[in-house]
Amino acid sequence: MDVVAIGETLLSLTPAENGLLRHAESLKPKVAGAETNTLIGLSRLGHRTGWISAVGNDEIGERIVATVRGEGIDTAHVKKDEEHNTGIFFKEIIGGGEVRVQYFRARSAASHMEPADLPASYIRSAKYLYITGITPALSETCNQMIFEAIKLARESGVRVVFDPNLRRKLWGEEEARTTLTSLCELSDIVLIGGTEGNFLFGTTETDEIAHRLFKSPQTGLVVVKKGARGAAYALRGREAFQVEPYPVTNVVDPVGAGDGFAAGFLSGMLHGLKTEESVRMGCAVGAMVTMVSGDYEGMPDERRLHSFLSRDREDIER
Repeated sequence: MDVVAIGETLLSLTPAENGLLRHAESLKPKVAGAETNTLIGLSRLGHRTGWISAVGNDEIGERIVATVRGEGIDTAHVKKDEEHNTGIFFKEIIGGGEVRVQYFRARSAASHMEPADLPASYIRSAKYLYITGITPALSETCNQMIFEAIKLARESGVRVVFDPNLRRKLWGEEEARTTLTSLCELSDIVLIGGTEGNFLFGTTETDEIAHRLFKSPQTGLVVVKKGARGAAYALRGREAFQVEPYPVTNVVDPVGAGDGFAAGFLSGMLHGLKTEESVRMGCAVGAMVTMVSGDYEGMPDERRLHSFLSRDREDIER
C-alpha cells in the first residue's frame, strides 16, 4: 500500500435542503470519515490505499464498507463487530459556510478497537501511515491502538503523517492537548490547522508552531493549513514558505477540505514532487472539495485536478 489509515467512518444524515434540522422533511444519507475521505482522494488520484477500522454488523456498516471499497480502497482489515453498532451523525448546512454537526458515536463499533486489532505486517508494508487526532479521542483502547500503530510504523521506516483534526466534542481540553502534542512529536510530517496550532501552542504563527513541533527530532516537516488563506510549510533547519490559496467564489460545503488537502499533499509526495508543489496540490484539492456538497464527493481524479491546477477553463467536455 502507498498509504494506510486508521479511523472511524460514520453515516452522515443531512437535510435535503440547507437550513436547521428541525425544519427538515427528508435527510440525505452519506458516508463520511476524515481518514476515508483522504483515502478516497488518494485512490481517485491513482494511489493504493488501505483502511483499518471496525463497523457494526448492520446495514449502515454494510453501506459504509461497500462505498469505501467501491472507491478502490482495500477494506480487508475492517472488522465487523457483532456486539456494537456503527456510528452516525447529523450535519446541518445552515448557509454562508456555517455547518453544525451532532454525533451519535458513543460506544460505536469503531470506538471498541484496540491494539490487538492492528495488522502489523500490513502497516509495516506501507509507505505512509496516516492518522488523525479523532481516533484516539474515541476511547482509551483506541488511544492505545494509535500509539501502537505508530510504534509499528517507525520500527519499519514507514513515515507517519499526522493531522490533529481537533474535535472538542469528543474529549476534555487538557487530555486533548496532551495527547495531540504527543502524537505530533512522534510523527514525521504534521499537517496542522491554524486553529489547532492555537489550541496546542497558543499561536497561529507558522514560525512559532514549527519551532514548537521541531523540538521533537522525529518531525521533519510541518504544514500549517490556513483555509482560504492557503498554507505555509516549514522544513527542519530551513525557513517557512507560503503557498497561495486557490480562490473559491462559492463555498457549498467546507467540511472535508482539510481531508482533501491531506490527499493532494500526500499524492504529491508519493509522486516525488518538491514540498512546495505537494502543498500546492493539497491547497487545490482542498479548494475543490468545498465546491461540492458532501465530505468526499468533491475529491477530483487526476484529470480534473490537473485541469484545475492549470486553470484551463477551455477544456470543457461538451
